[in-house]
Amino acid sequence: MQPIEYCQQKAAESGSSFLAGFRFLPQNQRDAMTALYAFCREVDDAVDDCSDPGVAQTTLNWWRGDLAAVFSDRLPDHPVNQALQSIVREFDLPHEEFEEIINGMQMDLEQSRYADFESLKLYCHRVAGVVGRLIARILGFDNPKTLEYADKTGLALQLTNIIRDVGEDARRRRIYLPIDELQRFNVPAHTVMQGKDTPEFKALMAFQVERARRIYREAVAALPPEDRKKQKAGLVMAAIYYALLNEIERDGVQNVLKYKIAIPGPRKKRIALKTWLFGFKP
Repeated sequence: MQPIEYCQQKAAESGSSFLAGFRFLPQNQRDAMTALYAFCREVDDAVDDCSDPGVAQTTLNWWRGDLAAVFSDRLPDHPVNQALQSIVREFDLPHEEFEEIINGMQMDLEQSRYADFESLKLYCHRVAGVVGRLIARILGFDNPKTLEYADKTGLALQLTNIIRDVGEDARRRRIYLPIDELQRFNVPAHTVMQGKDTPEFKALMAFQVERARRIYREAVAALPPEDRKKQKAGLVMAAIYYALLNEIERDGVQNVLKYKIAIPGPRKKRIALKTWLFGFKP
């Protein structure tokens, strides 16, 4: 199996919305997006799928070392990093941005709560904002401010994931909702852990949804007009996640405690085509 085939298999197994917006791209850009996704999935799984923090730390350390090989003349050991080696050169992708993704996974090993939104934003920047920046680099841009748009889009997408996964994360003894906001809405952490649907929790989640929606609007507004065409595939991905956010609200924000909402594949394709043709306006 070729390294890129391994990445494609990893992406296909996930069922993620991440790659849905990139079907219209040339092959080299699609391969780059697939390898980037596979890298994110592998380092995330290194933490999420391991019950022993010591083993997870050792695995992350190994990934840091093998990532270093990507940016050297040495052949990396992992097929994902082997696929990335030529991609990072073709698209001039910075080593430090891949390192930041691993730093985000390191945060998951070291903490399960966030004091306030500013603390959470750092986590979101590392696990999603820099991914947005890498996507922007693969798609190409003329105005450096496009990287700011990409970072903010990553924040919006990650907040959507956090909203969707509240129940699943709680069952893993993890709460990403900021502590000060839980207190402001009078939602004790133990009620989230126990999956208790209360009026206060519903109000808290409505606040989370509205903030995420505002950040989508800010992100799209920040995209320089001269780069809108090049960044169209990223806007497709944003439109799919925005539709997910709306679906969570329609279903009832309190239900995130019970199950995980998803957008069906055929609907993702319709959103992708519509956004590709007509753009995205949250």
